[in-house]
Amino acid sequence: MRRLWAAAALLLVAAVAPGWQWPQDTGFDPPPVPADNAMSAAKVELGRRLFYDADLSSDGTLACSSCHEQRHGFADSVATRSGVGDHAGKRNAPGLANVAWLPRLTYADPGATSLEIQALTPLLGENPVEMGMKGQEAELARRLKADACYRRSFARAFPDARITLPNIVAALAAFQRTMISSDAPYDRFRRGDAAALTGPQREGERLFRTSGCSSCHAGPHLTDAAYHRLGDPAPSDAGLVEQTGLEEDRGRFRTPSLRNVAITGPWWHDGTAISLEDAIRRHPVSLADQDIAALVAFLHGLTDERFRTDPRLARPDTACGKRL
Repeated sequence: MRRLWAAAALLLVAAVAPGWQWPQDTGFDPPPVPADNAMSAAKVELGRRLFYDADLSSDGTLACSSCHEQRHGFADSVATRSGVGDHAGKRNAPGLANVAWLPRLTYADPGATSLEIQALTPLLGENPVEMGMKGQEAELARRLKADACYRRSFARAFPDARITLPNIVAALAAFQRTMISSDAPYDRFRRGDAAALTGPQREGERLFRTSGCSSCHAGPHLTDAAYHRLGDPAPSDAGLVEQTGLEEDRGRFRTPSLRNVAITGPWWHDGTAISLEDAIRRHPVSLADQDIAALVAFLHGLTDERFRTDPRLARPDTACGKRL
């Protein structure tokens, strides 16, 4: 796993713009940031507004936040969500906690290695169609340019002041890098507060470490970011093989992070696990009912209430001094 993170770090640098300060109480090192998209408060605030703006979809019905709701840990509450024009969804929307540190950002696309690249998938993707803006990049720019506040915001955020697709995804990525979850009871437990977890949660944490769960849900962000196959490949979703063409990758999907997992359901890459118990039982490990109950208790200890209610991540009420 260390080699995986090191490889990702070779492609990124911790570029920090003057005046930008990462929070000091997370217990994490600052995340890697592309050298050509340094952080700034103006860029983050612009990205926040764009994240909640349905004008980023072709018919004005979907925003990024439609599938990534803060109250659900920036995940969805349905198995899969239809795109514009009722195009059928394909995979469950994962939570966005701590995505700034993840070297792979989707269930089965090894090319999505940065938030800037990943943002293009919902915007322009066609398998499935989500926001449906493929071929309408000029229309997207036209819509945003019609708003004087957006014109001022892009001018503050970017030296070229241009409202372009690269600047749009750069701002979205900057905002998502601020989605930091580090105050779950489990985090406080790891920092030395033994009372942060209940007795059943502490037993679940022990089982999590000793039964093999932590081998894939590893590290502070609770994922090894690697691809694994659990059970028979679903015929409706071939997984990683769609990108690599390698038969050995059929049915393999990236390990999801377990941060805030109790509020990100339904679970599994296709949202077909309707309970945490169901999701646990799909893993190739034999556990007694009481052990599963303890693991579920521990997983509830991964919910960061500060993250799910942080007003800095919520839909903005105003922009440029005016109510939205």
